[in-house]
Amino acid sequence: MTLSDPERSFPSVFSHVFHLFVGENRRGGMSLTVLPAASPTAANCVTARRRIAEPSPDVERPSSAGRPPEEDEDSGLDSHHHHHHHHHRLKIVGKRPWWRRRIFQFLIAALVSAACLATVFVATPGFKSPGVDDDGGRRDGWFNGNGVVHGISADQNNAVEEVNVVLLRTEVSAAPSLSELWRKPDAEVYSQCIKRPRDRYRTGSPDGYIFVHANGGLNQMRMGISDMVAVAKMMNAGLVLPSLDHTSFWSDPSGFKDIFDWDHFVRTLDDDIEIVESLPPEYERFRTIAKAPISWSKSGYYKQEMRKLLKKYKVINITHADSRLANNGIPPSLQRLRCRANYRALRYTPQIEDMAQSLISRLRRHGQPYVALHLRYEKDMLSFTGCNHSLSSEESAELEDMRFRTAHWKDKVINSTDVRQRGGCPMTPREAALFLKALGFPSETPIYIVAGEIYGGASMDPLAREYPNLYTHSSLATADELRPLAPFQNRLAAVDYLVALESDVFVYTYDGNMAKAVQGHRKFEGFRVTINPDRLAFVDLVDRLDGGDLTWERFAEEVKRRHEDRRGGPTERVPGEDLKLEPKHEESFYANPLPGCLCRAHGRSDSIDSVAKMRKSRSR
Repeated sequence: MTLSDPERSFPSVFSHVFHLFVGENRRGGMSLTVLPAASPTAANCVTARRRIAEPSPDVERPSSAGRPPEEDEDSGLDSHHHHHHHHHRLKIVGKRPWWRRRIFQFLIAALVSAACLATVFVATPGFKSPGVDDDGGRRDGWFNGNGVVHGISADQNNAVEEVNVVLLRTEVSAAPSLSELWRKPDAEVYSQCIKRPRDRYRTGSPDGYIFVHANGGLNQMRMGISDMVAVAKMMNAGLVLPSLDHTSFWSDPSGFKDIFDWDHFVRTLDDDIEIVESLPPEYERFRTIAKAPISWSKSGYYKQEMRKLLKKYKVINITHADSRLANNGIPPSLQRLRCRANYRALRYTPQIEDMAQSLISRLRRHGQPYVALHLRYEKDMLSFTGCNHSLSSEESAELEDMRFRTAHWKDKVINSTDVRQRGGCPMTPREAALFLKALGFPSETPIYIVAGEIYGGASMDPLAREYPNLYTHSSLATADELRPLAPFQNRLAAVDYLVALESDVFVYTYDGNMAKAVQGHRKFEGFRVTINPDRLAFVDLVDRLDGGDLTWERFAEEVKRRHEDRRGGPTERVPGEDLKLEPKHEESFYANPLPGCLCRAHGRSDSIDSVAKMRKSRSR
């Protein structure tokens, strides 16, 4: 009898074991064999049989010829011929009063039943311990099918239960590597530090008001609005309800209040700046001037030049909010304000938050961790970058036509092969599948696709074949649930943002605004696992694999080696001037809010060593 049969219920197993040990007292005794664990299933718990004894009660009789004992079916060993192997037999011999035998048999049956119950608990995928929410919230105490424990205590991994004479273990060769895949980077010495200084509370009246037009997609607008909160502080300006971009690729007509919780935004920042829904009546008589601030400007520009304009004209319309504030060289109190705006004030509407939480609960309904894969293989990005690897000639022509028709895209003629070999292209779905497989993620891993519509007729097929448990907001939610959000791409992008933020592992395949925003937020929330592919190196490895120059084993080994330190752990942002980089090429403040919004509890900064290493690598 084994306990691994999914059709056999636990009551029937218990009944069988109970009858086996406590049934009618026949002529003989019984033997209990504890076998070495060789599998994570409950079949390795115990193999037990009732021995039909010879008239002499203290002699163990071998099995009948032609019919091996049940131990032999599992272990290949016959105790009669291989008595030199130790199986830790517990043998009951001699005649005892019937009541003592019955009590002893009952105790043995109870021990074996408890052991089997514990093993079924460990081995059954999705078996839940008491106190776990059914909606998939916290997963403390959950076991998945690989025996990996997801809980608060780190020592729950490779759990061992000991029940008197029976030692139960879950021994899965892949378990250590699997647990390592989901393990957060070591970042205990860092904590959030965005508290408002005592001398930075808002006092007095503003010198004027600024309108802000947030341009671009959702995440570009989110970062731009956060910057404009700090800009308003530097200019001593009141901020009027920001307007959102309705002319970008997605043409989403949603306003600020449709995506963000307006009341929460105003309330959270009330001690920093004045925020109003509309221009106060006394300022309506002033002529509004339009101004696009200089990109990557520092505080001096806004405190002097822009503030002088505000005092003169009283009302300024800032026409572009993206990349208007430098990543570095900003006073610490303003950097903290940017983070308070981005990570505290810009909360999505309850409708969006509730939808995201529903999807997260469904992804975790079996207690499994999930990967959020930002697959930026979308039409607008492929057209903008000129990347057409793996696409048909018709699809490539369509992308080129779109690029020539988009007036504000400067580069029109692009060599796709050259861009890809420089690591400038988003990963294809096939490359993403190879990447995840090489890192060791098993094929049953739930993967949430953070993206709009993937471009290309059969682009997703290789990824779906390797990882069949692919999900999107459309596949996890019903049509009725999605109906209020479906026509609005920015609202759906907000749902994706939250699902990616809460994922156990976030993998992004291109350094777009979504990738920057989510990875920075995950670092701020405790350095959650965020894998940043080295696309330059990875593309070369893929081409060598496809060309037969690398075996799969060697390919996987190289991918793992090159990404050991690319899991979202703490690294300080290094100013571009230290690396001789243009501001637009340096690391984004919102992709890594360290330093600025995360502080080291003790010890020296890592930035000096980081600068030295980067300079050395660039000089090669």
